[in-house]
Amino acid sequence: MTAVHAPGTPVIEDGRLISTSPATGAEAGRLPVATAEDVRRAVDQARAAGEWWAALGFDGRRERLLRWRGLLARRIEEIAELVHAEGGKPVADAIVEVVTAVEHVDWAARNARRVLGPRRVRSRLVLAEFSAHLEYQPYGVVGVIGPWNYPVFTPIGSAAYALAAGNTVVLKPSEYTPAVGQWLVDTFAEVVPERPVFTAVHGLGDVGAALCRSGVDKVAFTGSSATARKVMAACAESLTPVLLEAGGKDAMIVDADADLDAAAEACVWGALTNAGQTCIGIERVYAVEPVFDAFVGKVVERAGRLTVGPDDADIGPITMPSQIDVIRRHIDDALSRGGRAVLGGADAVQPPYVRPTVLVDVPEDSAAVREETFGPTLTINRVRDADEAVARANALSYGLGGSVFGRRHAVAIARRLRSGMASVNSALTFAGMSTLPFGGVGDSGFGRIHGEDGLREFSRAKAITRRRARSLLPSTTFERTPADVARLVKAIKVMYGR
Repeated sequence: MTAVHAPGTPVIEDGRLISTSPATGAEAGRLPVATAEDVRRAVDQARAAGEWWAALGFDGRRERLLRWRGLLARRIEEIAELVHAEGGKPVADAIVEVVTAVEHVDWAARNARRVLGPRRVRSRLVLAEFSAHLEYQPYGVVGVIGPWNYPVFTPIGSAAYALAAGNTVVLKPSEYTPAVGQWLVDTFAEVVPERPVFTAVHGLGDVGAALCRSGVDKVAFTGSSATARKVMAACAESLTPVLLEAGGKDAMIVDADADLDAAAEACVWGALTNAGQTCIGIERVYAVEPVFDAFVGKVVERAGRLTVGPDDADIGPITMPSQIDVIRRHIDDALSRGGRAVLGGADAVQPPYVRPTVLVDVPEDSAAVREETFGPTLTINRVRDADEAVARANALSYGLGGSVFGRRHAVAIARRLRSGMASVNSALTFAGMSTLPFGGVGDSGFGRIHGEDGLREFSRAKAITRRRARSLLPSTTFERTPADVARLVKAIKVMYGR
């Protein structure tokens, strides 16, 4: 008897991974499943290619990465259509995703030399006879395990920076969006045909585990907190360093002096874009008492206008069919415990779609507030003031991003959020800012992609000293005399003893 799978569920058949549209069930891609030996072979080939790639230097890599950037820009409609076909994301949202990815490729290529190139560092008096230099060297082969919700932007956020730093990359795309991942590596090969610098391996979770154990020099993972722990445990076996960008339950705070129209517009976008399937999506809002009712009304009015469905709708299907059960459970739990649906509700769950749902008066210990929902739902709770809002926002173990709307105190409130990122009077904007690091704290992971920190994340700092004169205060030698030690003690007391 042939098993029946929900549209969008990845299926392995005759050694091939088949991906389908979560909206229609139409096949979007069919890729060979990698064995553990295939993964090791891909890593070995990437390591051999790494010698050539690193030898190109910053200028050679920049030129090739900019070629890829140009190709991505010219074929933006093509990749956006593939993202739509495979993951269900509306084409307009997919285009925004690709635009942001192109910006990151450009910035990484143009800034790698400035950030990572060798530079002199000032010496200190005690070792004044030595010059000091600092440089950053590539790890070697970086394994990137990508997600399905942003299958272009997120892998590129690691891969482009790793490549610019001189590493080669082996990508394991999500099994829900393997065709998009393969498209990325195929287009890179079009502009860099000489060596397998950026390649892909496909399969389910066991292939990701094999990549962690394959001898890569670093792993960059994006996904759930539960899977992040498994990745970290696998990498711990060989002390392979990891970068983990895990789940989130980001909050928005709306203060009394906020522009409510702007806050509502950003809230609806931040919560419902990509059908809410965004790690930095706004899932909780805390609005202070004086503006609560007006803010909720404005959010409901805007969210209620959004269309849901295939093709040109504002909100597409839930990409991972099993997530629908999570979304349904969160809504039902919130309603059963006294929460109210001011938009949507239990009937909003109509697989493969979920209509926008706004819940108010939801208990803080409910699943809808404490667990990552990853759907087009939103809780809005009233608070006395910004202090209470910050306390509630920081009460969870997640700490990825967040948003604050207000005038006089908004920046100060944003600084108090326990998160790796925050936006003031906007939502999600830090993700598109190529000059800023991206990452979280707590159960949201650690390490940073994007910006200067992102380039350094994929490089080893190498410190070099060089003797340039005779030691005036010899200390690091057995040839030192009691008089040398006495002079050293006197110098330290003069310099630091005050």
